[in-house]
Amino acid sequence: MTETLSRFRQDWLGNVRADVLAGLVVALALIPEAIGFSIIAGVDPAVGLWASVAIAIVISFTGGRPGMISAATAAVAVLVGPLVREHGVEYLFAATILMGVFQILAGLLRLNLVMQFVSRSVITGFVNSLAILIFMAQLPQLMNVTWHTYAMVIAGLAMIYTLPRLTKVVPSPLISILVLSVISISMGLPVHTVGDMGELPSGLPSFGLPQVPLTLETFQIVAPTALAMAAVGLLESLLTAQIVDDMTDTDSYKRYECRGQGIANIVAALFGGMGGCAMIGQSVINVTSGGRGRLSTFVAGFFLFILLALLGPWVGQVPMPALVAVMIMVSIGTFSWNSIPNLRRHPWQSSVVMLTTVVFVVATHDLSKGVIAGVLLSGIFFAQKVQRLFRVERTQEGDTATYRVSGEIFFASVHRFIEQMQAGQETAPNVIIDMTHAHLWDISSVGALDKIVGKLDQGGASVKVIGYNEASKDIVDRFGLHDKTGFELGTVPH
Repeated sequence: MTETLSRFRQDWLGNVRADVLAGLVVALALIPEAIGFSIIAGVDPAVGLWASVAIAIVISFTGGRPGMISAATAAVAVLVGPLVREHGVEYLFAATILMGVFQILAGLLRLNLVMQFVSRSVITGFVNSLAILIFMAQLPQLMNVTWHTYAMVIAGLAMIYTLPRLTKVVPSPLISILVLSVISISMGLPVHTVGDMGELPSGLPSFGLPQVPLTLETFQIVAPTALAMAAVGLLESLLTAQIVDDMTDTDSYKRYECRGQGIANIVAALFGGMGGCAMIGQSVINVTSGGRGRLSTFVAGFFLFILLALLGPWVGQVPMPALVAVMIMVSIGTFSWNSIPNLRRHPWQSSVVMLTTVVFVVATHDLSKGVIAGVLLSGIFFAQKVQRLFRVERTQEGDTATYRVSGEIFFASVHRFIEQMQAGQETAPNVIIDMTHAHLWDISSVGALDKIVGKLDQGGASVKVIGYNEASKDIVDRFGLHDKTGFELGTVPH
């Protein structure tokens, strides 16, 4: 009980001023993003905006990573376009509810542990590719515009980077947005505004179940999209949680994050919102603005609700250059600049994995494809590295030949194991295979040992295998096909 109260105070009351101010900045930055993602999904801007409100508020209570921002995202939006075009927005709401159910099940099944297989090189590539995509997303706002837009972006960046040297009482991005908004509105400058992105919602969202038939056919329609949404959403959320962990030097409860994302998406759908997940851009804004606790995420969602419900006309006049300046700052701050000189300092395999992740994400605008490509390439390089550490040494005393095996024997190294044992060429009448410094990992390794013992037996040699560790002995006892009566557990005297 005491530990729970302590954690509550830390998450909600340990950084109140900074969390509130950071949440205000994030709320303003969420509006054009949510509208843009709604357009990608082919739905009304209100669907993305109300989803961002619901997800941010709910995840502040249910998530496992304090200070991380979740809302409607492009990663999920790109998946739902075909479903909306073919069946309508109500099926999107049904798919989002099922997405949430899948994510809750993923938390119960501890699928967050899959993150252990994502290497640091993949995470760096993920961060760099997102930084590039964030910057690229600002380019349309900088094309075919008046000089006022460029002047405001430059002024915004100047305030963002210079004001912290004078004071950090109020986050510089918030000051920049407010100052530029006052200038733009009072002078009537010819620049794009938030209202130009799409019509802001009028009124409040309604609560209700999706208007779809509760049949097996409906499930078959929405299930494939929901599963893809759940997988991509969790992937981006868990990777973003790891990045925020590193930025704040704190740990997160990723299993709870899986469950929390699911609950948040279900609530969003019940209020007429689309699916979403963690947002690295807004999370970086929150952290760099001083946000650390759950309060910052809650304020972002709640203030976004106030902006939409009560201050819509004013919010529509916020100049886009002010928000573009903030997002450029996010892009610059997100990119891992150390990764550029590290291309030469790090092993070439790590650099290739990082660059492959970046290329796939930027080329496809699909985070999951880039991360999957990076993870697969990391696995291949790891298998090759372990394979090279494998070694067999042969010595002979009298009529006994001893093979001392060192390293990891698994599907990638069994060919070398068989090749180096040279079982078909052995002439000694007695053979000892010493496995003291080796480990059998899978049935491929057991099969290779079967083949070696069989060849030696066919050649007339008496074979004894010794030195198994307990795990290797267990897998041989369960899956080995050859006669194991002559085996003994122990070591060979040296």
